[in-house]
Amino acid sequence: GINDGGDVCLLMSREKSDELGLKPLFTILDYAEVSQPTKDIATVPGLSIKKVLEQNDMTIDQIDLIEINEAFAAVVLVSAQTILGLTKDQMFAKVNVNGSAIAYGHPIGATGARIVMTLAYELRRRGGGIGICGICSGSAQGDAMLIKVEP
Repeated sequence: GINDGGDVCLLMSREKSDELGLKPLFTILDYAEVSQPTKDIATVPGLSIKKVLEQNDMTIDQIDLIEINEAFAAVVLVSAQTILGLTKDQMFAKVNVNGSAIAYGHPIGATGARIVMTLAYELRRRGGGIGICGICSGSAQGDAMLIKVEP
């Protein structure tokens, strides 16, 4: 459900992180956003993920892990199965592998940062890789971010 929470991400250029001697947790490769009529809110995370994949000439098979916000339980199913065409086995292997908003909660305003950090830390735990996350807003805007975690 909706709950309280906070999250912070420190963003900077690769040059600045090198200057400060910091090792980035992840690199943002690309970003995309879409919008749909409000009645189609469950589609926008999947549509934004699809858009960022198309922008990078990638397929979903090239993605190691996927995080999709569970604003409602149906959002993940609609986005992953209907929009992205994932099978049940692919969903179990790649999507929200540690749970999502239904398990963690949905702190409005912090959920986007929470999702990308959950994705980045799981990719790091697995030795690095490419991940993508998608989120929807109450106005049926969808945002997706493609990230890379170095080994």
